[in-house]
Amino acid sequence: MKQIPLNTPRNTTISIAVQICLVLAMGLVGPVSQAQSTGAPQKGEPITLNFSNAEIEVVARTMAAITGRNVVVDPRVKGTINLVSEKPVSPTVAYNQFLAVLRLQGYTVVDAAGLDKVVPEADAKLQGGSVTLADPSATERVTANQIVTQIFKLNYETAANLVPVLRPLISPNNTINVNPGNNSLIITDYADNLRRMGRIIAALDVSNATDIEIIPLQHAIAIDLAPLVLRLIESSGAGGAPGAQGDASFRTTLVAEPRSNALILRAANPARVALVKSLITKLDRPTSGANGAAGNIYVVYLKNADATKLATTLRAAISSDARGGAAASTPPAAGGAAATTVASSQPSTGGQIQADPSTNALIITATEPQYRQLRAVIDKLDGRRAQVFMESLIVEVSADKAAEFGIQWQGPIGKDGDSVIGLLGTNFGTGGKNIIDLAIKAASRESVPGRGFNFGAAQNINGVYVLGFLGRFLEETGSGNVLSTPNLLTLDNEEAKIVVGQNVPFLTGQFTNTGASAGSVNPFQTIERKDVGLTLKFKPQISENGSIRLSVYQEVSNVLASTVSNSSGPTTSKRTIESNVIVEDGAIVVLGGLLQDEYVGGQEKVPGLGDVPFLGNLFKSETRSRKKTNLMVFLRPTVVRDAQATLQLSQDRYDQMRSGQRELQPTPSLMVPVNEGPQLPAVGGAAAATQPLVKP
Repeated sequence: MKQIPLNTPRNTTISIAVQICLVLAMGLVGPVSQAQSTGAPQKGEPITLNFSNAEIEVVARTMAAITGRNVVVDPRVKGTINLVSEKPVSPTVAYNQFLAVLRLQGYTVVDAAGLDKVVPEADAKLQGGSVTLADPSATERVTANQIVTQIFKLNYETAANLVPVLRPLISPNNTINVNPGNNSLIITDYADNLRRMGRIIAALDVSNATDIEIIPLQHAIAIDLAPLVLRLIESSGAGGAPGAQGDASFRTTLVAEPRSNALILRAANPARVALVKSLITKLDRPTSGANGAAGNIYVVYLKNADATKLATTLRAAISSDARGGAAASTPPAAGGAAATTVASSQPSTGGQIQADPSTNALIITATEPQYRQLRAVIDKLDGRRAQVFMESLIVEVSADKAAEFGIQWQGPIGKDGDSVIGLLGTNFGTGGKNIIDLAIKAASRESVPGRGFNFGAAQNINGVYVLGFLGRFLEETGSGNVLSTPNLLTLDNEEAKIVVGQNVPFLTGQFTNTGASAGSVNPFQTIERKDVGLTLKFKPQISENGSIRLSVYQEVSNVLASTVSNSSGPTTSKRTIESNVIVEDGAIVVLGGLLQDEYVGGQEKVPGLGDVPFLGNLFKSETRSRKKTNLMVFLRPTVVRDAQATLQLSQDRYDQMRSGQRELQPTPSLMVPVNEGPQLPAVGGAAAATQPLVKP
């Protein structure tokens, strides 16, 4: 055993350089015989440490020499340390003592691919290091004073609940994080502290709940008793442990099982189980009438179903069951005896089940076993029904193009004063298109030429200009793009309808008093009003696999403008689609469409002359038009199953309308002091139910 005399007090006469040379020489000598050594220890030989106010870098180099490690010191690591051992220790123990002293100074060593890096403790977690699972043997192999990252996977406890407990036990420069995906903790700290963390986590990660217990009921109804017991437990403060917000493992869970009329219980500890059982025992008592006899009238308040409709359904079920039971238990009889037996099983007026529409409740008169059977059916039928939000897109694109070309002329044949004067010319069309109509109206200064490009010539006859030549060119185009998006929300298996349009009167009959004496008959007309516009009607049915069966009726109608003033009433054009389709939740389906391409051509000409090439245009008038219409209907149904989805859907549409109003606010003006339009108030989240829709 050799001692390394590396005392370096500040007033010593031995320089640090000499000490480093001595240490390096000791490391380079290698294994030699004891007789040949002159103060340098052999490899693995115990040594005595005696560093006093030694520079960290010098001590690190010494440790590298005696342990055979590769040590690098970060330039930010400065200062001196004291490291003294009272008795000889092995190089491994000496290195661990060196790490412990560094830890006290705020530094540590990080092992990165065989290279020991001396770095500030705050940066150690970023410099690499080993990563282990929550295995005690894995951390035991790591030096106690080294930074390690360890992953603890929890089986029972929620990882987020342990963070406030473990955070004070970890050094401020190191970290603890939660992975909610697999309920695990990721802790970076010194290996010895991680071993302590592992023991603490193992003690806390235990099952906080008892086994599942099934409590059969003798008299009470499970579906009624479960919420009552839970309310009593929660109000007494026994429903959860302090600081366990959001952790279901601390809560008392009580679920009703209607089929066997039992309660399924899972509590945090046996004491909680005993409390719940005592409450159930006190509440599971038979009902008593005024004379002590068991009562047979029950009132069931419904949550979602309609009491009147459900009462009818239950009466029909009881009636069919009674007929089946009577037929099975009664032996075959002759003739009318069997018919009498079946008829007697029919329920009397009102039956055993009555509906109270004002409270939406059922009044059931039955024995307790029959009431239990009815209650199981009621609980299944009184579930919250899903809704369907229907978004429809009705797109109509049309394009019209028309062209007209014609030349007309008129001229007299003869001289002024002749008894007979001839006329020669062509005329086509009517009104402002016809040359003769224009010439007659020109005399009274009422001439109005037709649309388009008109050119002509007028002749002065006896001081009056008479139109003698007229040419006309016209080309017109028109296009339309109509997009309608009616949206509807309705219950499953309930029909919904939306109409956007006009209510137009149609004359269906009339009577006058012609031929009768005055005042003896009242003239009258009968008028029927019909909706003209956009109509969408559908009835959804949601299947078990999430698809939706739709019965859809869609109509697009409009009044022809040219028939508004007709004495017999206006004429409407109508396009309807009626169909049954199946579509997936949230998918878009094309319901149908109309592709229409119409061409119309007309020509007026002088026979023979109108067919002459080029010159024939002087003797004819031609019109052409083409109309293309494309109408398509798209549907997208979305199932809305709970209140949260309904609230989110309504909030999205509400915000959409509010943003539209905000964009249409008037420009501020001093001259016209009306600078704001109506705008919906901001309503969002859970506060939507308590905020008014219209500001007072």
